[in-house]
Amino acid sequence: MMTVFEELQRRGLIAQSTHLDKIEELLNREKVTFYIGFDATADSLHVGHFLQLVVMSHLQKAGHRPIALLGTGTTMIGDPTGKSDMRRMMTPEEINHNAECFKRQMSKFIDFSDGKALMVKNGDWLLNFKYIDFIRDVGVHFSVNKMLQAECFKSRMERGLSFMEFNYMLLQSYDFLHLYQNYGCKLELGGDDQWSNILQGVDLVRRVEAEEVYGMTFTLLTTREGKKMGKTEKGALWLDPEKTSPYDFFQYWRNVNDEDVINCMKLITFVPIEEIEAMEHLTGSELNPVKERLAFEVTKLVHGEEEARKALDASRALFSSKSNTDDMPTTELTADEFSDGGIGILDLMVKTALCPSKGEARRLVQQGGVSVNDKKVAAPTEMVLQEAFQDGFIIVRKGKKVYHKVVLKK
Repeated sequence: MMTVFEELQRRGLIAQSTHLDKIEELLNREKVTFYIGFDATADSLHVGHFLQLVVMSHLQKAGHRPIALLGTGTTMIGDPTGKSDMRRMMTPEEINHNAECFKRQMSKFIDFSDGKALMVKNGDWLLNFKYIDFIRDVGVHFSVNKMLQAECFKSRMERGLSFMEFNYMLLQSYDFLHLYQNYGCKLELGGDDQWSNILQGVDLVRRVEAEEVYGMTFTLLTTREGKKMGKTEKGALWLDPEKTSPYDFFQYWRNVNDEDVINCMKLITFVPIEEIEAMEHLTGSELNPVKERLAFEVTKLVHGEEEARKALDASRALFSSKSNTDDMPTTELTADEFSDGGIGILDLMVKTALCPSKGEARRLVQQGGVSVNDKKVAAPTEMVLQEAFQDGFIIVRKGKKVYHKVVLKK
């Protein structure tokens, strides 16, 4: 029988680790308490977080105990990792609201009943620290020279790194120490961009407690070219249906590139790895059913089977030129948004959020990438007339696969 460690490896989820052989032995021999931290920077989780929740679920199903650490303390500072500028300062009220949103969403993927998993907030201990005590007790164990070599700081040195942000690594490292001391946590997990922070946490526990703990990162959700996935014209791909509709969520995965679909199946679904590996030889149009399976499985996990089924039916209707548009993303227009009985195609593309700007809409039209009711828009100056709304709506298509319903409100 395949172990959970072998499952993670076979799916390509493991990126880096402090002691790979010892982590494998630990996961195979013990019921391990591990943690992943989530800073509460928004009122919804996104697909990057979702991959982390999938890893937590794999380990929990194998009998290990997850700790979901909500960063109500660290979010007050903001992680500089991967950021070219300092994050926006957030109020405690915003942070706590976001953390509550996270709690509701996480409970769909992780079983927190009967002590099977824990959810804690690092603000409960970090916000009570006195600065001088913290620097004496924790800061003494950190080398500034070593910290400056970390990738998360290197990329910011030229543009500027605030002293406040420089403290983030100390706070995250202390989290591991606190969770080890209070919950017996032996393993910190995180995205591969958190490697430097995780290393420092492992080192802090060793220095303070003279005990060995471990760190492991997992693969980031990226395309084959290394570009982060989960970005759309409207921004991040959120797990909250009010921020990203189940249909839009489904369509994102239905439209992934051919070279990325198998990797996505491995990373963010629970489809048996043997089934996925049997699909690896498929190419071209043979991958369309795989993309549909990917979209359905991920949407079912996030939004439930009913919403996934509705999105699947709507997607199939579009691909077969049928007219079921009930679950299509929709924008309502009123008559006063029309001038002389029409609205410019560039204005329409921006209003529907199919394009973030008129400039991008213009380029898309010039490239032949926009259609209205299956008729290609010939020029950026073209107007969409009210009389086109004979059925009360029109269908705007961007590229080959992105559809949007525009309703004329009476």
